[in-house]
Amino acid sequence: MSDLRLAAFTAITFAVSFGTAYSILYGTYIDTSDPLLAHLAHPLAKTVYWARKSNFINVYFIKLAWGWTSAAFLLLWATSSPSTRTLTRMMQWLVETACWLTFTTWFFGPAVIDRVVLASGGECFVPLPSGDLITVPTNYCLTKSTVTQTTHPDIFSSSLVIPEGWSGIPRLRKGHDVSGHIFLLTMSMLFLADQLRLSLRSGTSSTQHKVAIAANLILMGIWIFASLTTSVYFHSPFEKVTGYVLGLAGFALTQASVFS
Repeated sequence: MSDLRLAAFTAITFAVSFGTAYSILYGTYIDTSDPLLAHLAHPLAKTVYWARKSNFINVYFIKLAWGWTSAAFLLLWATSSPSTRTLTRMMQWLVETACWLTFTTWFFGPAVIDRVVLASGGECFVPLPSGDLITVPTNYCLTKSTVTQTTHPDIFSSSLVIPEGWSGIPRLRKGHDVSGHIFLLTMSMLFLADQLRLSLRSGTSSTQHKVAIAANLILMGIWIFASLTTSVYFHSPFEKVTGYVLGLAGFALTQASVFS
């Protein structure tokens, strides 16, 4: 690992390490695997904008992290000189996309992150408007099924008072909830740095490619800041560490000798 990759590795490592240390020292993180806390607003949400799940970086960037990263890479690749517009680079992107799908969306059934939660004692809960929780079959979480008192009367007791028209989406809680955000941000940051170093090393490029380079650098800056705010306000320390390690592992796959 050298040049821009080393700079990116240092930046993302510092952001996650500093943010996690700060969250422990000042008690700013919320344990998102705790079913009694996960569905609530962060205790600091009223005074700290970045502690709100509705902050614009979380809504418009982090939740679409791999989409933004893919768009930035494809713009960079498409505007590169023919000599650097290689199939190898496209294969690296496909490998990273497979990692994203495997860890966060699907892996011959549940995603790897969901399997970790279940293996470490996770359960499927539905938070009710009253703040109470009810346990439902795990399959409801894996399929992300929306439940209502009308469509699923078997999981709601008759004594529960639920507003008319209410619906809920079950979520896996307890267990070890690997930070998917830190995983994606770490992998995305290192992947973009690896792709950018080819452009910066060439020294000459078209106006379109310079715009693509600038867009990639701006996005990397956003990823660093997003990693810092996520590390400060969300997930337990160990969940952030495992997300970071998985991100490194995902990027490491693109550095195999087959891509040299």
